[in-house]
Amino acid sequence: MQFEEINQDGASVLQQVRDDNGMISQELFQLIDDAIEARNSDLLVSLTQDLHEADLGDIIEALSPKDRSDFIELLGDSFDYTALVELDDSLRSKIVESLPNELVAEGISELDSDDAIVILEDLEAEDQAEILAALPAIDRLQLKRSLDYPEDSAGRLMQTDFIAVAPFWTVGQTIDYLRETSDLPDDFYQIFVIDPGHRLLGTISLDTLLRARRPTRISEIQNEERHFVMVDQDQEEVSRLFERYDLLSTAVLDEGERLVGVITIDDVVDVIHEEAAEDIKRLGGVGDEEITDTVIATVRSRMPWLIVNLATAIVASQVIAFFDGTIAQMVALAVLMPIVASMGGNAATQTMTVAVRALATQDLDKFNMLRVVSREILVSIVNGIAFAIILGIIAAFWFSNIQLGYVMGAALIVNLFFAGLSGILIPVGLQKAGIDPAIASSVFITTVTDVVGFFSFLGLAGWWFGLL
Repeated sequence: MQFEEINQDGASVLQQVRDDNGMISQELFQLIDDAIEARNSDLLVSLTQDLHEADLGDIIEALSPKDRSDFIELLGDSFDYTALVELDDSLRSKIVESLPNELVAEGISELDSDDAIVILEDLEAEDQAEILAALPAIDRLQLKRSLDYPEDSAGRLMQTDFIAVAPFWTVGQTIDYLRETSDLPDDFYQIFVIDPGHRLLGTISLDTLLRARRPTRISEIQNEERHFVMVDQDQEEVSRLFERYDLLSTAVLDEGERLVGVITIDDVVDVIHEEAAEDIKRLGGVGDEEITDTVIATVRSRMPWLIVNLATAIVASQVIAFFDGTIAQMVALAVLMPIVASMGGNAATQTMTVAVRALATQDLDKFNMLRVVSREILVSIVNGIAFAIILGIIAAFWFSNIQLGYVMGAALIVNLFFAGLSGILIPVGLQKAGIDPAIASSVFITTVTDVVGFFSFLGLAGWWFGLL
């Protein structure tokens, strides 16, 4: 296809950015890929100028590693660096490191401070310093201060551009200020009221401001019920505050309770998604792995917990080896014992998933711990009895041995009881020990249910049938 023809069709192509499955349309992606290969900057700009940063991010992820940096360089001043914020951490770091520091500095100078921090925070200290040195002094100081706050804290998440007014201002003065000032934040949901020491006095929502008469003083209409977070507060706590009070934005205060920034709902949505994804991945024992990670990085992420799992599997195997004589005398035990262990493992995983999520959202605490543990024990007993009856009957008919059904049922009750108990107590115990329960619980719970399942079933069978 000739590029002259592509340029003529460019507008119609852009009308369908995504296909029916919500993916970037193959036609548009092919045009962009051809434009990069031909180093046609003008065509690339015309194809992407109306795209949302999220769409640009998807295109960057779909490009080959070599074409990603070429794509950004060819777009030049037309590239929206907010698109890099849409990428996962490891991919964003690789792309930014492949670009000249001067180009990165020029790009992030146009971003809100919170988006600039996302791009800067994972870079090497030397690259950070070089990029910051190329920025205007005010921007440089704001970004350096944000980078000094702990990772995953409100200070890293906040935007340092906000609107604050004095309580003695009138509504008319405030509206005129908003209309006449050119460097206001692109998006804002409320105005903060501060005293001469920059301490937060209250807030005013935009709908309240617009409904008030011009001569009205700000102090008369401000909302004195202050919702704020401290700069060193963890981002999970910030997201819970937004969820609890249905906030669109909130103030960020420093240790002197001075207003230093604002966090908006769009950033909190990202945090909620990030924390939920992190919990899910850790439950699977893959840590902070990203889909764009290399083979080596992925192996390094997964191997430690596989090694721990191997060690615990050997422990379970030793229990089986202890009863090898019993199994040799009754082969049916070898057929049925995986069922007991599997049922316990699944029951424990159900309890563990609920417990880990409750711990992450702080819904499980010392006030309701006893009630929740009691509930899980009762659920385990009820499930144990129900499945003991079902599998006991199956085992009795399967091997024409009703006594084997009794043993099977008793072992299931024992294992499901321990499964429910360990499914909640192990995550709680790990958290108290300072270990992330999301990533460590499954390994230990699997060991408990395997060991208890094999030991209870084989031990009861050996005692009942006199095989020990």
